[in-house]
Amino acid sequence: MRTRAINSQYHVTGQLKAKDMTEVAEAGFAAVICMRPDGEGFFQPKFTEIEAAAKAARLACYYVPVGGAHQPITQAPKLKKILNETEGPVLAFCASGGRCVGLYNLALQAG
Repeated sequence: MRTRAINSQYHVTGQLKAKDMTEVAEAGFAAVICMRPDGEGFFQPKFTEIEAAAKAARLACYYVPVGGAHQPITQAPKLKKILNETEGPVLAFCASGGRCVGLYNLALQAG
């Protein structure tokens, strides 16, 4: 797992799998956010699999998909709320981490 710190509280990475949740928790993250819509790519795990593994690893887990019917402008306030309510660092993931950075920038501007 390779993460990129946007700041001390927000990090991004590419696709995670259920088996990665223990490593995410051991790395000190308080929460994981999936920004990849289910069914976007081949061999992509479903969010429910990620969520179950995250809960087993004692991580908060959120689904804030970006793409298709899920437009960034409507998802940015959701991300902002999660970040404001989460104590500790958060790891967001999508296919490459790119849309996680973009949504974070929008969330900073959300009302």
